[in-house]
Amino acid sequence: MNNRESMPYDVVIVGGGPAGLSAAIRLKQLANDAGRELSVCILEKGSEVGAHILSGAVVDPKALDELLPEWKTQGCPLANVPVNDNQHWFLSANGKWEMPHLLMPPFMNNKGTYTGSLGNLCRWLVEQAEGLGVEIFPGFAAAEILYHDDGSVKGVATGDMGVAHDGAHKPDYQPGLELHAKYTFFAEGVRGHLTKILKRQFDLEADCQPQTYGIGLKELWDIDPAKHAPGRVIHTQGWPLTDAYGGGFLYHQENGQVALGFVVGLGYKNPHLAPFEEFQRWKQHPKIREILEGGRRVSYGARAINEGGWQSIPKLSFPGGALIGCSAGFVNVPRIKGSHTAMKSGMLAAEAAFAAISAGRESDALTAYGDAVNASWIASELKQVRNAQPAVEKFGSTLGTLVAGTDMWMRTLKIGLPFTMKHEPDHTKLWRKEQCAKIDYPKPDGVISFDRLSSVFLSNTNHEEDQPVHLQLKDPDVPIQHNLPLYDEPAQRYCPAGVYEVVGLEEGTPRFQINAQNCVHCKTCDIKDPTQNINWVVPEGGGGPNYPNM
Repeated sequence: MNNRESMPYDVVIVGGGPAGLSAAIRLKQLANDAGRELSVCILEKGSEVGAHILSGAVVDPKALDELLPEWKTQGCPLANVPVNDNQHWFLSANGKWEMPHLLMPPFMNNKGTYTGSLGNLCRWLVEQAEGLGVEIFPGFAAAEILYHDDGSVKGVATGDMGVAHDGAHKPDYQPGLELHAKYTFFAEGVRGHLTKILKRQFDLEADCQPQTYGIGLKELWDIDPAKHAPGRVIHTQGWPLTDAYGGGFLYHQENGQVALGFVVGLGYKNPHLAPFEEFQRWKQHPKIREILEGGRRVSYGARAINEGGWQSIPKLSFPGGALIGCSAGFVNVPRIKGSHTAMKSGMLAAEAAFAAISAGRESDALTAYGDAVNASWIASELKQVRNAQPAVEKFGSTLGTLVAGTDMWMRTLKIGLPFTMKHEPDHTKLWRKEQCAKIDYPKPDGVISFDRLSSVFLSNTNHEEDQPVHLQLKDPDVPIQHNLPLYDEPAQRYCPAGVYEVVGLEEGTPRFQINAQNCVHCKTCDIKDPTQNINWVVPEGGGGPNYPNM
């Protein structure tokens, strides 16, 4: 029997990231301009808005300029550090070669961009949204999609609170809350678990390429003030990756800090590869280490990144709702930016929904939103770079970069290659363990490089211990009976938080162990597991990392 309470809204938004907040702000702006009431709420699974937000980040303010033109004078933290020095390095094991700016397409120069914490930008956007009357509920995870009798989306329900590991109700049990809406926007970020359901339910990926992904790992460091150059942005390619595509970044931000990280494309073939260890090895490069020496690591986190580009964008709307931001996948991979496109998508969805509501249409498919995206600078920008990521993956770092760069340069001249390259799902690309060389990763020194568990500690990750495991195995026998003999169970290595272990191997009684409390919500396991046996669903609201300045 359903004993949940319900609350009605005009628009419900699942996710308090850049896309969701921009959509909410734009809806309220439109309503205020029209002199009408419009109820809007945001559900955020993190303990606060920004707690689960992680990005490099170098932000193109293009969408922010459109949404809140006076942001620079309104206390927005993004305004503090404009990018003033843009460098791109190709690394060998002990040296580097810097790519001249003249060889790079003009849109890669980072002019007019800013570097800072995307989480803090979202916290500032919360203030703007609440000032307009948006209701925001942090610590409430949307766990279920609700439907009308005709199959259109009716809203969402939050997860029950106070449920024990075995499913029993604890003394503090509270049933979830239903939120009903004329339109529901899904802004869950990369590989959202409700978004996965919607894609199947409404066949949203029938006419696009499979989405592909990378995993991004990030740390914040307080460094020696003599080495700090606010506004300097460095990207790297090459070493240490040989069997995968990806690269590193190091951004000099405010307060004497650098944000540094490493991205590994999840289409890699070698099951022995460990993205976390590649990141720690990258930091030991002489040119990176010399920046970090004398400094102190203060934070760590990880998240998946959409990398499929324009050809992997699904159908964006369905009866009663829409996908916005990274739920749809608007990342510009060669620019390493997606916040501006995510924000713009939220604004366009808001405009389509407001027009529909004003016209008395409810549970419409919002086709005007998809049309608006196709006519916007989102489409122009992503079409221009659509062959970059697949070229690097197909041809390798050196040749692939040449092919991608040539294509991007040609497209700036309105010619470009006469085709769009295709994708295959990342989970299909692993080779068997005997086909690939094992990788001898050095032990962490505790000064520049670290282990996973001490890193997870810095992410402030916490989950209620006695709750159902949110990392679900469709078949519990697959990890040991299938993945272990074929791939040496790669979950032990692709997870950046030590969630998955094979224990009892030396005793001859191997067992797959899930340390769900360590999960930083990166979704890599849901993406890379070769049999797609792991299903990531939301834990109890408020669980997960608590990133302060990421």
